[in-house]
Amino acid sequence: MKNLLKVTTLILASASMASAANYIGGSVGSGLSVHYKSDLTDTSAVRYGLNLDALNFNFGQLAVGGTVDYLSDLSGQNFGGLAPYYGFGLGAGVLLGNVTGVSIYPHALAGLRYNIADGPLSVFGEVNAGVSVSVISGGTGVGVGTGVRIGLDYQLP
Repeated sequence: MKNLLKVTTLILASASMASAANYIGGSVGSGLSVHYKSDLTDTSAVRYGLNLDALNFNFGQLAVGGTVDYLSDLSGQNFGGLAPYYGFGLGAGVLLGNVTGVSIYPHALAGLRYNIADGPLSVFGEVNAGVSVSVISGGTGVGVGTGVRIGLDYQLP
C-alpha cells in the first residue's frame, strides 16, 4: 500500500509537470531581453531572461546579464481580457575586461497580460522596482532601480 501511494504521487506529479505550459518570448523597454517561461501551477510561473542590452562583446570587455522572476496571477481578476499579475525577481550582471564588476537587482513587479484570440500568443506590459547594488573596479554603488517593459510570449506546443 505504501509503495502504491508513492507510485501514485509520482505519476500525479509527472502528469502535472507535463501539462504545464512553456513559453518563449521577448521584451523591450528599459532593456531588450529574451526569455523562457514555465508554468508552475495554473496561476504561477517562473521566467528566466537574458538581457541583450548587457551583452557586450568586443576586444576589451565582456558583459552578461539576466533575471529570474516568479510570477503569480491575481486570482479571479480579469478586466476585459487583461489579466493582472505580480511577482518578484533577481537580476544580475557581470562585467569582465578593462572594467570588472558585478551588479544585483532584487525587485518586485506588477503587470498586465492579454491573450490574443485564445491562441498561443500573448502580450504583456510590466513595471518593476527594487534596490540596485553594483560593485565595480572603482567603487560600490547602491540605488533604487526601476524598469518598464512591453513584451510577447509564445506558448510552445
